[in-house]
Amino acid sequence: MDNPGPADDHAVDPGFRLGFVPGVTPAKWAGIWQQRHRGVRLELVPISADQAAQAVIDGDLDAAILRPPVDRDVLHAIVLYTEEPVVVVSREHAIAALGDDEAVQPDDLADDVLLQPADDVLLWAGRPGAVEGALAPPGEAPREVPTMTVEAIELAAAGVGVVVVPRSLARLHHRKDVTARALAHAPEAPVALAWAIDREDERTEDLIGIVRGRTVNSSRGRQQPAGEEPGSSSSPPSPSPPQRGQAATRGGQGGPRPRSKSRQKPSRRGRRR
Repeated sequence: MDNPGPADDHAVDPGFRLGFVPGVTPAKWAGIWQQRHRGVRLELVPISADQAAQAVIDGDLDAAILRPPVDRDVLHAIVLYTEEPVVVVSREHAIAALGDDEAVQPDDLADDVLLQPADDVLLWAGRPGAVEGALAPPGEAPREVPTMTVEAIELAAAGVGVVVVPRSLARLHHRKDVTARALAHAPEAPVALAWAIDREDERTEDLIGIVRGRTVNSSRGRQQPAGEEPGSSSSPPSPSPPQRGQAATRGGQGGPRPRSKSRQKPSRRGRRR
């Protein structure tokens, strides 16, 4: 019978699966992870916004950068940043004449068809997770709801209506025949890191530290050498320096040091003039 030998002691690390939704760019954080965890592969997994949270709950992902809300009974989440919403319109639309720094008012869209796609991520009034006093979707409802944001933007390019999305999604699906302007008073679009409460581990803590900007030597992001407990050191601590007015003696006890005869003031006899 073959002896498996030490192979079991070198099991391949399954890696860490980090999901991210459209519009999110995790490359910077992934680069920092690889610098700090060369032995743990970070797998970036693109996933749709409506499936990200469930994938973390089911264990298909170790964590995900997604768009709230999430079920706080089973997931922890921390908001990383918040995006502003923009109106995407055809370049033939009157809104296209506004300056890049001019915001569109909700009333400006009263006569437009709002192409609100089925995968809309903005927390309009009445949606789960919407803040109190959130803006209701402006404009008129479409006859048919686009399935995806990219389809809604295609319809906007054709002049069928307008689309309101986070700025990152407008950039992701940018076309030469559309333009985008900020929408005043629209619900903001937060982006958060979420992970399962019952599967939180050291790797998750390290990722949290990375996205929060902690350095490798910070209190929660510091890595200890292999086999070393936190707070221990590979070399013994150096002895404390003696207090002022004390000196270390041969026995290690501190105490006043007697004045040496060689330090007494010399006699003036025999000194040259």
